[in-house]
Amino acid sequence: MKIGLYGGTFNPIHRGHISAARAAAEQLGLEKLLLIPANLPPHKSIPRDTATARQRLEMTALATGELGLWAEAKDLELRRSGKSYTSDTVQELKRQYPDDELWLLMGSDMFLSLQTWHEPAVILSCVSVAAFSRLGAEETAVFEKQKAFLERTYGARIEIIRNPDVIEVSSTQIRADINAEETKRFLPEAVYGYILREHLYGAVCNLKGLSPEALRPVALSYLKPKRMPHVLGTEQEAIRLARQYGADETLARVAALLHDCTKKLSHEEQLALCTVYGIELDAVERSTPKLLHSKTGAALAREVFGVCDAVYEAIFWHTTGKPDMTTLEKVIYMADYIEPNRDFDGVEELRRLTHTDLDRGLLLGLQETIREMQEKSLPVHRNTLEARNYLLEKGIKL
Repeated sequence: MKIGLYGGTFNPIHRGHISAARAAAEQLGLEKLLLIPANLPPHKSIPRDTATARQRLEMTALATGELGLWAEAKDLELRRSGKSYTSDTVQELKRQYPDDELWLLMGSDMFLSLQTWHEPAVILSCVSVAAFSRLGAEETAVFEKQKAFLERTYGARIEIIRNPDVIEVSSTQIRADINAEETKRFLPEAVYGYILREHLYGAVCNLKGLSPEALRPVALSYLKPKRMPHVLGTEQEAIRLARQYGADETLARVAALLHDCTKKLSHEEQLALCTVYGIELDAVERSTPKLLHSKTGAALAREVFGVCDAVYEAIFWHTTGKPDMTTLEKVIYMADYIEPNRDFDGVEELRRLTHTDLDRGLLLGLQETIREMQEKSLPVHRNTLEARNYLLEKGIKL
């Protein structure tokens, strides 16, 4: 397997990095990409009053949402004390991936000074080097001279990466202009949202009362990258259902964007939030982690984003359902269930029925949830049972 190693301070990671990584993946045939934020880079200092190591790692992880599942953020340099020497990093990764082909990705300045790094011979014995070139004739000549020198001196394997879609921007420029409207186009959407909610680099943002468009990047910043398509799909499905059944479209979008905002938290973190927000739990909820995020998510949505009661309730009930749900609550429950990325046996029939009759779709969704839980010998929450029974008592039939 060909693995790309891309290090940097990533303060913050931006679309220039993403564009370069894509070019390297295409030209080298990379099958995996490891993004590695530095702890203490040897060649420069990290500005004071800026993002912490944890925040830089979080932003790097969020940026992988624009690259796909073949990319991941690694904290191996952040776990080491002292300067983040590349020689230490590549030796560790060579031990982890002894049978794979490792490619170290780097920009122009780094490539042209590689022989001055700490233990360059060690680095070049562990990895091949892919250097990003800006395509200019003058730089091409300098690159070819450096390539020949490294190959002759160290027996290095070097590839020059041509990036026709290069994005000329620096992290320094982004930090300086973070409140400028045009800056956000240089950042992965979730990274921009994270900067806003953490108020990094002097970012100014009032998180309460945001429009769905302004809320989207911030909402995405709460998610694992693999969950982002689901939340965006839920928003789009919520729009369709709200228009069809007369729910408030803006409220539906806000609820959809925030419905999984605490999903990635551990069971212990969920329980701690329940204590903080005064959320009372029954025995089934306390022992079933997947039931907690709807409650903690609703509480966070209210406290951080100031959502109205209707949105709070729609998020709160989107996992179990309840008797006598409002139209908005039904819309969010079913949008979460049938959004376009969902792929399970029976989903097409559930979509068809939901778009024919919202109550019948809801009944089928509840019944399928109950059946699945019973097949797995898991407890069914009483609210789900009562929600189904309420619809049956109203005369809803499949």
